[in-house]
Amino acid sequence: MLFFMFPVGAVVKLSAFIGDNMVIQRNVPIHIQGWADAGETVKVTLNGQSRQAKAGKDRLWTVRLQAMPHDGPYEMTVQGKKNVITVKNILIGDIWVCSGQSNMEWSIKDSKNPTEEIANAAYPNIRLLTVNRKMSSLPLKDVETSGWNECNPQTIANFSAVAYFFGRALHQQLDIPIGLVNTSWGGTNVEAWTGMSMMNTKTEYKDKMNVMSAPDFPEKMLSPAEKIGPNDYPSLLFNAMIAPLTYFPIKGIIWYQGESNAHNAYNYRYLFSDMIKNWRSEWKLPELPFYFVQLANFRAPTLYPQDSDLAELRESQHQTLRLPFTGEAVAIDIGEANDIHPRNKQDVGYRLALNALAKTYGKNVSYSGPKYRSMRIDGNKIIIEFDYAEGLNAKSKYGYLQGFSIAGADKKFVWAKANIEGTRVIVQSDKVSNPVAVRYAWADNPDDANLYNSAALPASPFRTDAWKLSTQR
Repeated sequence: MLFFMFPVGAVVKLSAFIGDNMVIQRNVPIHIQGWADAGETVKVTLNGQSRQAKAGKDRLWTVRLQAMPHDGPYEMTVQGKKNVITVKNILIGDIWVCSGQSNMEWSIKDSKNPTEEIANAAYPNIRLLTVNRKMSSLPLKDVETSGWNECNPQTIANFSAVAYFFGRALHQQLDIPIGLVNTSWGGTNVEAWTGMSMMNTKTEYKDKMNVMSAPDFPEKMLSPAEKIGPNDYPSLLFNAMIAPLTYFPIKGIIWYQGESNAHNAYNYRYLFSDMIKNWRSEWKLPELPFYFVQLANFRAPTLYPQDSDLAELRESQHQTLRLPFTGEAVAIDIGEANDIHPRNKQDVGYRLALNALAKTYGKNVSYSGPKYRSMRIDGNKIIIEFDYAEGLNAKSKYGYLQGFSIAGADKKFVWAKANIEGTRVIVQSDKVSNPVAVRYAWADNPDDANLYNSAALPASPFRTDAWKLSTQR
């Protein structure tokens, strides 16, 4: 449903996603969309192709052009009966949607080395689009945005740092135009970003979804007395900030979110997977790449092993790798104890880009740190096997592993000694003679965890037990 109308005899209008300096997704059919009078014929011409379409009763029209390889810049004309629109400086390349909460929203100017990064951000073939914050009780057909910009020192300062460092790495390695669409909102939960078609199937959200379907719900949202926030009802952000984008082909998605779901960390494994499935369904791209950031270390380090909602959230994120065409950027080594917004967004963007380069673009690059594979008990020791284990090493001035804990059947974890033997880690403690479980980096802030591989990528936190977690209801 659209919440705006055009007067009789209105001029042709383009979707806000389409404009000067934009990137169009390469190698797939091109969608150009907008509004005109019902029944009006609209003609689109781009790079020697001309196609036309009629606006429907809802005044929406969509012209589809044949796929094009990466190239540009081009001009496109859109002609209706009353006006002609010329869209300039178009590139054909790859579009990545960049979404989540405040760590995706976090700007270049507030990140590490901002003066240097801004001064060096002269990449005319990287294009930037920021979607304005907005909520809606129903899926919209258009986003609100100030338009596409070329990436340069004048336009980059307020753009998403993670998105930029990700896109820069892709552009440098692939030498193709990259479009980055930042659609994020700080402090938001995953339910707000999941579409109604998925959330309507969840019995625990039935009451809220029923309220959203009431005819007067949009008016309630606009009422100052109601003061509805983005987390109060599911789908509010998907409807306004994602749904309108699903009309346009893209290459993939990067995601940095989870802090706002830490209280419900165990269920996040289902909610997050459902969101990914929902987005792929709405884009009609079942193999749409989706790469995410595992939460960084945060809060004060603890003296003894204990429960951690952030560790449980990281586990839920990690389990999402069971979905195909997903990837994880581990960030437990770049956080800050006193700030939930680490300034080092360079490594975050780069690690996301490694996933994309390897999994989406087929480049021969290492993209993952060590990942737990299996364990076996050998007397008073537990032997851990890893994937991505080439060149296991302890990144520490002391030269030994830290961050491992071990427990017996009593489920009481104590810090453990850990030694590397080839692609394995041997874990033991004098305090546990009959061990049954090991955990690694299982803390809000596992700042001492230091297991890496030869690619200088950190191991993902893990546990070998299946004991009930603190957020498991």
